[in-house]
Amino acid sequence: MTRGHTGRNLIGMTAKVTLSFADETIEEARRYAERDGLSLSAWMDQAAREKALRELFSAHADVVRRAGVDRLEKNALDDEREVELVRLELSGRGRRAA
Repeated sequence: MTRGHTGRNLIGMTAKVTLSFADETIEEARRYAERDGLSLSAWMDQAAREKALRELFSAHADVVRRAGVDRLEKNALDDEREVELVRLELSGRGRRAA
């Protein structure tokens, strides 16, 4: 376990690599890390993980969209609402025509 300069533990960080960033990028990352109470390494790790997850979820959403599953889900929800409206009508609790 590594201890960052902020005193917070960096659990699970096992790889040490050398990376190059634009000066502005590092300045902003340091500000955000300080704001969040994290070391720069912990903040960069978190930012990279979040970016990877966004990419994964976006790819998954694209596959779902291409497969038409989102349309099927919408249709199923519409069917559920329609069934509920019919149930209410049959029970006498639905909208009454004026």
